[in-house]
Formats: sequence, C-alpha cells, structure tokens
Amino acid sequence: MKEIILPDMGEEVEEATISFWHHDEGDKVTKGEDLVEITTEKASFQVEAPVSGVLSKISAGEGEVVKSGQVLGIIEEG
Repeated sequence: MKEIILPDMGEEVEEATISFWHHDEGDKVTKGEDLVEITTEKASFQVEAPVSGVLSKISAGEGEVVKSGQVLGIIEEG
C-alpha cells in the first residue's frame, strides 16, 4: 500500500483544490502517470502515481480543499 501525498507547493501556497481525478477507484495506474489535477490561486499541476498498482481509495474528492502533505488516496501495489 502506498499513499498518494500532496507534495509541498512552496512557502506561499498552503492549500489547493482538487480539480479532477484522471482515474476512478479500482483503476490500474502506472508509476509516473497523472492521477489528479490540483489547482492553486496561481497555477494548476498534476500529482503523479508514486508506484504502479490499483487506485484502491480516493481520500480527497473533486472540489475539496487540501493542504501540503495531506493524503489524497491509496494505491495497492502490484
């Protein structure tokens, strides 16, 4: 099991909004593949899959405000 963590976005950015997920729970994902688009006041960026496996849980849904270091979801490796 590997957590998908929102990376540090810099000192001036404390929170962001989940724009959309590219996959649904149960989908197979590949390491490095875009999983979720995050939007801040200044920019949008992608959070990539840290490992290959199955996206077993989405912890933060679309439209939800999240903070750096927060768990966005879980991938079951394999």
